[in-house]
Amino acid sequence: MIKNLVIVESPAKAKTIEGYLGKDFVVKSSFGHVRDLPKDNNAIDVKNGFKPTYVISSDKKDVVAQLRKLAKEAETVWLASDDDREGEAISWHLTEALNLNNKQTRRIVFREITKNAILNAISSPRGIDMDLVNAQQARRILDRLVGFELSPVLWKKIKTGLSAGRVQSVAVRLVVEREREIDRFKAESSFKVTASFDVQGKVLEAELPAKFKTEDEAQAFLQGCVGAAYTIENLETKPLKRTPAPPFTTSTLQQEASRKLYFSVAQTMSIAQKLYEAGKISYMRTDSVNLSEDAIQSASSAIANSFGERFVKTRRFKTKNQSAQEAHEAIRPTDFSAMVASSDRNEQRLYELIWKRAIASQMADAEIEKTTATIGISTRPDKLVATGEVIKFEGFLKVYIESKDDEEQQDDDVKGMLPPLSIGQALGLRQMLATQRYSRPAPRYTEASLVKKLEEMGIGRPSTYAPTISTIQKRGYVEKDSREGKERNFQVITLKSDNISTQTKTEITGAEKAKLFPTDMAMVVNDFLVEHFPNVIDFSFTARVEAEFDEIAHGQQEWEGMLENFYNKFHQRIESSESISRADVSGARELGTDPATGKTIVAKLGRFGPYVQLGEENEETGEKPVYASLRKGQFIESLALEDALELFKLPRVVGNYEEKDMTAAIGRFGPYIRHNSKFYSLPKHLDPQTVTAEEAIELIEAKRKADAEKLIKDFPENPDVQVLNGRYGPYIVVGKKNVKIPKDKEPTELTLEECLELAEKTPEKKGRGGFKKKAEPADEKKPAAKKTAAKKPAAKKAAPKKK
Repeated sequence: MIKNLVIVESPAKAKTIEGYLGKDFVVKSSFGHVRDLPKDNNAIDVKNGFKPTYVISSDKKDVVAQLRKLAKEAETVWLASDDDREGEAISWHLTEALNLNNKQTRRIVFREITKNAILNAISSPRGIDMDLVNAQQARRILDRLVGFELSPVLWKKIKTGLSAGRVQSVAVRLVVEREREIDRFKAESSFKVTASFDVQGKVLEAELPAKFKTEDEAQAFLQGCVGAAYTIENLETKPLKRTPAPPFTTSTLQQEASRKLYFSVAQTMSIAQKLYEAGKISYMRTDSVNLSEDAIQSASSAIANSFGERFVKTRRFKTKNQSAQEAHEAIRPTDFSAMVASSDRNEQRLYELIWKRAIASQMADAEIEKTTATIGISTRPDKLVATGEVIKFEGFLKVYIESKDDEEQQDDDVKGMLPPLSIGQALGLRQMLATQRYSRPAPRYTEASLVKKLEEMGIGRPSTYAPTISTIQKRGYVEKDSREGKERNFQVITLKSDNISTQTKTEITGAEKAKLFPTDMAMVVNDFLVEHFPNVIDFSFTARVEAEFDEIAHGQQEWEGMLENFYNKFHQRIESSESISRADVSGARELGTDPATGKTIVAKLGRFGPYVQLGEENEETGEKPVYASLRKGQFIESLALEDALELFKLPRVVGNYEEKDMTAAIGRFGPYIRHNSKFYSLPKHLDPQTVTAEEAIELIEAKRKADAEKLIKDFPENPDVQVLNGRYGPYIVVGKKNVKIPKDKEPTELTLEECLELAEKTPEKKGRGGFKKKAEPADEKKPAAKKTAAKKPAAKKAAPKKK
């Protein structure tokens, strides 16, 4: 007989909690949700108040059976899933799936996995909060309705396998619109004047506050400074204070981990989850900046012990977001005295970031003295300005400085100290520069800055940011990529020793690192949704839906009524979409005529991505059109005829090796070299239009060497079976199936029979969504850009109807 059964959603969480409770408690994991909407057409009864049908997931039937058995034996069942809507829904589904009764069931919540938090939760249990459950149900049902009804419209009108979602489509729209904004942007140049002076062996840097629009104006200014004397006309000193940022929310943690640690949004949440489940930090899905009184006192004590009482300044931050739950806390360490949380490098790095941010939020302001020197020019009325700063008291800066995104100015950075100066002091000019600078467009989004934008617009919640960012990339709408910049000339006019000279220099502009780029498919789908389903992709409407979920969670609105208001208008749009012509949304563009052949060139979107087509198929002559894939960074809507003509120069024969041609081309997976029916991906620094025969041979030989080192053993009697060395160690390949090698087996000694036997015992992997196909190794993939006619897509299934 079990006295107490505690059910949590993860094994790691179960292990930590089990260590805090005595022998009277058995802690088990549900491994997440145990029930969900079925994938078929019978999930939601639209005509009967959107009543959902839930089924126990096939991979959870054994888990549910085990928990059901234990629950029958237990005197009390404690449901201890996370303290948010998703966690509340897990507890409710467990209640239903395990047939628990109210008398034996207790719901407990905590925001950190510590002994005190667990014992306090057990001493104050509650029932299931159905308002939170209904808010989660409403989101799940609405998102299912949008996906199940809208995705088939995209299949019929654009391309099979596409998907749409209420939040993901808005996120894609932001990325698409930013890309178009950048494409439309016309850089304007101006000239910034800076001067450096010698002051008692030190250098004083100053600048002219105003900029000049033209080179002539900048030249005239410097000409007017020839022979001038420079004097300190005024010195102004004033104290400044810098205050620390509040402790992390989910969004700000994702942003700062991206800037400082270069983590992806998904990576940040995965690591934070492990730290939470190990009892090292508070719950990582939160939009509150609040800290409990106990946490504030604990932080203050740690600061006083490490830095002294002067560094302590308790603060109680208030969340600006109206939907935030102040009863919840910001992300913080569970023990401020603990500096080490994990032996795992990345877990420790993220923990240190959380610790520093939370500690800094309870530290004193930084006290800074700012000095501004105004420098007069004897020959002109303009003034040069030099600024310097001295930190008088470090305060929170001793621990933490917040980073900024590309679009934010780094004005908060503490500037260097000025050399000793006095009013009336004469300065010797070392040199004066007028440097040409160009205006910059708004930067492309990173994963973290897109999360920030979604949060600012009220779209999504802490639990949805990471899945949204991952989904839009998995679905092929957005690519996270780094792009090389382009070389650009700029002018520098120099005044030195009363002589003026002009020099042309070069800089790299437009280089991007780990930024989000839309695909052509994203642009076509976005435009279709904006035109025909404006509500689904409207920013303010999507934010309003999020606010309505909050109202349901607070018991201020019925979830069925909210769904009905949304669905009626949405479904009408779905039905009216039948009249939309597929040809109107193809995204195809006629670019012009090929000067060599007189044939029309068209840019289109195909099964394997965007491509250009030269000519049409002629059944009488047997002539076929010629195709070429677009290169990375090229878009159908902005591709010029000249760019298309360059694409048709590929494939090109680079040279001959081992009596076989080496051909450079661009395919579905990027540029490659084809040699002897094998494909070798070109690295980023090699261009298919300029790659030389020597470089191609080097690439082929390097790949052969790598393949030889990869092969541990093969079987001539059955070439489909190989033992290979992979990224994570040796494994067996049997046809298209990858097979793990048991630890007690030596890879070099495996027989063919053993390999086939192990393959037989290994189940086939199932797809995870039905739309994406498994990719083949890059060097074995055949390119899409071959000179064969494009096939028409197979007939699509009609949109499923709700009962």
